Amino acid sequence: MALPRERLATEAVQLHGQPSPAQQAILSPQGLAFLADLHRHFDARRRELLAARRERQARCDAGELPDFRTDTAAIRESEWTVGPIPPALRDRRVEITGPVERKMIINALNSGAKVFMADFEDSSAPSFANQLDGQINLRDAVAGKLDYTSPEGKHYRVADNPAVLVVRPRGWHLPERHITVDGEAMAGALVDFGLYAFHNARALHRRDLGPYFYLPKLECMEEAALWDAVMAHAEAELDLPPGSMKVTVLIETLPAAFQMHEILHALQSRAVGLNCGRWDYIFSYLKTLRSHRDRLLPERGQVLMTVPFLKAYSELLIQTCHRRGAFAMGGMAAQIPIKGDAAANEAALAKVRADKLREVKAGHDGTWVAHPALVPVAQAVFDEYMPEPNQRDVERDDVRVTREQLLAPCTGTITRAGFDNNVEVCLRYTAAWLDGQGCVPIHHLMEDAATAEIARAQLWQWLHHGGVEFPDHAPIDFALFDHALATHAHRLRDSDVPGAARVDAAARLLRELIHADTLADFLTLPAYEQLA
Repeated sequence: MALPRERLATEAVQLHGQPSPAQQAILSPQGLAFLADLHRHFDARRRELLAARRERQARCDAGELPDFRTDTAAIRESEWTVGPIPPALRDRRVEITGPVERKMIINALNSGAKVFMADFEDSSAPSFANQLDGQINLRDAVAGKLDYTSPEGKHYRVADNPAVLVVRPRGWHLPERHITVDGEAMAGALVDFGLYAFHNARALHRRDLGPYFYLPKLECMEEAALWDAVMAHAEAELDLPPGSMKVTVLIETLPAAFQMHEILHALQSRAVGLNCGRWDYIFSYLKTLRSHRDRLLPERGQVLMTVPFLKAYSELLIQTCHRRGAFAMGGMAAQIPIKGDAAANEAALAKVRADKLREVKAGHDGTWVAHPALVPVAQAVFDEYMPEPNQRDVERDDVRVTREQLLAPCTGTITRAGFDNNVEVCLRYTAAWLDGQGCVPIHHLMEDAATAEIARAQLWQWLHHGGVEFPDHAPIDFALFDHALATHAHRLRDSDVPGAARVDAAARLLRELIHADTLADFLTLPAYEQLA
């Protein structure tokens, strides 16, 4: 089989970039042939499903609202469960997430968290170098060879009993323009999944460690079924038993909230759980309902998990998962330590404790943090209220979530400070992303693509629907936005913040996106054209 695969890679796959010698080992002829095989089998279906997304959005823009599917009622109403959960994933009380940068991987694996989600998606800027170096770093981690020496000479290595490794590839919508097959750009999802599986799946399986994946941005059961088909095909190609690859699905789109049972069913043999991807979910609410003026939300700082539509979403997820024998994972705590201000730091930690207490009491089996310092904070809460490895026995039969509850906007205001913060965060994050950095500390919060997307979508809605005001009745208009954007760009241009050199490019892109008549589906798609 090796010779035809090598020939296929030579003839069908083209690289558009300059891989280093170390990166070329990841892009071996056999590995590229594996990618080409995935592309030829599954990319046409992926494109069909993306077209179906656009059709659903067009119907929503015309006035239709999301709802539970009538054609899948039997799946929701019948009794079934997901397959057995591997021992390595039966206690997930605290998970840490972060990009696939070498030092960050080591610190995350050593953080004391039960699971580390290595992220090729929202916390990574997908330059070709970043993606390939991430694959090298994960290959070395799986092989037990991951270490790092800083420019200052400090040495880092993975300690004993590291967190269990779970990988998040890019969503179905994102391309990888640096690798083409038969002249077509590959899906970023297939590249990230394919290279990681090709180089690591057998070794992980031998150690009963997967491979395990988090699946982002799904909107429907058919998109989940495509992932199931991709993984079944990969297992056969890599001589792994069927169902070896296990997945947790992020419920981070509004359409997916109406298909939680169906998504688990489509991945039944390999599904381990669902996760409340809260920031992307808020963004998806804004994007899906972008044309519905009666669904506007207040500034993002007021849209907390305690508001009714988010409380309904999280409780429905818990009920669904536990009915099906799956884990219900909580959302991200984005706070980071505040050095030099003990009172402010304790206030931030108090918010984390309150959020994790809400999650564990509601029935979640675990939660997410973005910084190693938050691992013991979250774990202390879950240890106190969840003495067992999980709480799948909490059935939440009291939950009765309706379509109207999932769609109802929350009340609140839009303050000048909230408006200005949206402009600043969106600009600073986009500039850093264009400079190759995918997670950015801003005002003691770890911002990623999802939080920047909330800021962008809110700005677009507030400006395009007209008549939106501050509490003092001053109008929110394009002149105000243009002034705020120019002010922040001028202030940041000569600063030392991440991405300062790309502030002007980021400002031009954001002005174009905010002024456009239609809200762009994703910031990262037009920004990707400007990424090295």
